[in-house]
Amino acid sequence: MNRLLSKTFLLVVFVGCYCVATAQSDSLKIDSLKKVLLREKEDTNKVNTLSNLGILLLNNRNPVCLQINQQELLLAEKLNFEEGVGDAYESLADYYYYQLNNNEALKSYYEALKHYEKCGDKSSVIRMFHRISAVYGDQSNNETALKYALSALKISKEINDSINIAHDLGIIGGIYTALDKYKESETYINASINLFHKLGDAKFPVRLLANLESLGSLYQKEGLAALSAGNTLLSQKLFAQSEQNFKASLKIADSIKHRLAIGEVMLNLGRFYTDTKKYATAKDFLIKGLYISKEVGNAVLPYGYKALATVDSAQGNYKEAYNNFQTYIQYRDSLANIQAQEQSLQTSLQYNFDKKQAVAKAEQEKKDADAKRIKNQQLFVIAALGIVVLAVIIIALIQFRNNKQKQKANNLITQQKQQVEATLSELKSTQAQLIQSEKMASLGELTAGIAHEIQNPLNFVNNFSEVNKELIEELRIKNEKLKIEDDEVNDLLNDLADNEEKINHHGKRADAIVKGMLQHSRQTKGMKESTDINALCDEYLRLSYHGLRAKDKNFNADFKTNFDESIGKINIVPQDIGRVLLNLFNNAFYATNSKQKTADESYKPLVTIQTKKINDKIEITVSDNGNGIPQNIIDKIFQPFFTTKPTGEGTGLGLSLAYDIITKEHNGTIKAESKEGEGSMFIIQLPISI
Repeated sequence: MNRLLSKTFLLVVFVGCYCVATAQSDSLKIDSLKKVLLREKEDTNKVNTLSNLGILLLNNRNPVCLQINQQELLLAEKLNFEEGVGDAYESLADYYYYQLNNNEALKSYYEALKHYEKCGDKSSVIRMFHRISAVYGDQSNNETALKYALSALKISKEINDSINIAHDLGIIGGIYTALDKYKESETYINASINLFHKLGDAKFPVRLLANLESLGSLYQKEGLAALSAGNTLLSQKLFAQSEQNFKASLKIADSIKHRLAIGEVMLNLGRFYTDTKKYATAKDFLIKGLYISKEVGNAVLPYGYKALATVDSAQGNYKEAYNNFQTYIQYRDSLANIQAQEQSLQTSLQYNFDKKQAVAKAEQEKKDADAKRIKNQQLFVIAALGIVVLAVIIIALIQFRNNKQKQKANNLITQQKQQVEATLSELKSTQAQLIQSEKMASLGELTAGIAHEIQNPLNFVNNFSEVNKELIEELRIKNEKLKIEDDEVNDLLNDLADNEEKINHHGKRADAIVKGMLQHSRQTKGMKESTDINALCDEYLRLSYHGLRAKDKNFNADFKTNFDESIGKINIVPQDIGRVLLNLFNNAFYATNSKQKTADESYKPLVTIQTKKINDKIEITVSDNGNGIPQNIIDKIFQPFFTTKPTGEGTGLGLSLAYDIITKEHNGTIKAESKEGEGSMFIIQLPISI
């Protein structure tokens, strides 16, 4: 969570999203700049106007800024406007950084750096070092990030730029925190804060806020380390310093009415109080931070719900913990889908940009060829007038040459025609793929909408069924108090209670079927990312256990983990693998709970999760000591709608969906082994490079 908070805040500082102007004011500026563009000539002024328009669009999260920046780059390159080319690459890089596309962002930042160095623009060079350092920091390549931050500080000192020196010191301190070099981190951050105080606090509130928040995180980490080492007195001192700096940063955020920063600092305070086991205070800050973050559309919103689930779990509120964790999963998946859609739009705009570049290059080549042809004709006329005596020979030579050129031109035309046909074929193929992609996206949206519409009435049916059961129970109590002995009334109340129980049972069954079908109908896949598989397994094991505990207070089981720490991170879609794990854990706990109902007192329910690295694969094993699966049906369990559970308790889609995710999406394998009466084991193998 800290890393994402840091990344979001860096984006605010670097791209310049923090401003006091309203959205309406930005909209007016955007419209004004668009009108100016229509009147301007193809010169450096138009390049600067395109640059300003792109920045405004990016600040308002409008993806059209990518197209504007590409136009800016084309025009700047055409005019050989070196500074404009650097600005265009910087704007493109800022857009990719905002999209979390670090690889493309780095490429563009390096291009911008190259052009700024040619211009001798040292202030812009410093700014590029800041950007590049931030990207490497997001990739956890902190040593490289430190290298560029120190380079920026060196140039800032050379040109005696006090503001950038103060800023550089804060950045370097933050990187040392990530490297767990607390002494160096504290030295640099305090130096930055002191210099900003000398320059005037009111001029740099956002940067002071960032420094104070970094210092709060530093003391929090040191306090946790001291507590782990058993030094309680030192940890209390460090925690007090951490709390002081977080509250100071919150005070600055409040003073400048920066809602985004207020929400993030509150979430950081919530995490701090969670670490110090002040759960009531932690919950208060987390709820306030979530409310503000939800209001401004902050990307850290899902991680706030995750932290709130941790607090609820620690307080024994398992149902609330389960609900908050489910909300975290939903927001995280939604964010991944939004990023995938924005990536698709980015690809489309990039394709149009490349096409325009190709057309511009072809037009320039044609102009050069025409100029060369005209020059050759002029030379020919001069030569013909000067050498009258050799006219016949010259005519013969010209005729011979023209024939050769005509033949060559015909060959060239044929080649160009073939190239155009090949390009047209490729364009048609690409267009068909894009149309199909849009169709599948529309189908996914339609399916989600239908499921939502069905889910709402189902929720009403289930909720009011529960309410009716409570009302029937109240009627019984009232009847007993009034001492009305009427068998017919009691029979009617019993019938009503039975009917409500059936309505609730079948409503929940319909709800499970809708959700299962929705998961099976998903066409778009999540983005693969580097994931700690051990942490993911542990997270979903606890989610499953607490979820079942929230539904059934009598449910109880032991679980054991055996993780191979040498695995590290692998490239997977975490939300999809999480669904697979959650399904396997739910089935395992269900099997042990079913067996416990018929077994003697010596039976102890146990679910085990184990990971290990085998050559170029990762193996995940989920086992239980339940009733097991009969051998005559074990080959059918991965078929859609096949289930061994009683009618109404399972849809038969969980293992089928798990099989598709593992085999089709991740090129892995999943198999089941079981001994009837002793338990079951599910073994997943995933390639390390997928």
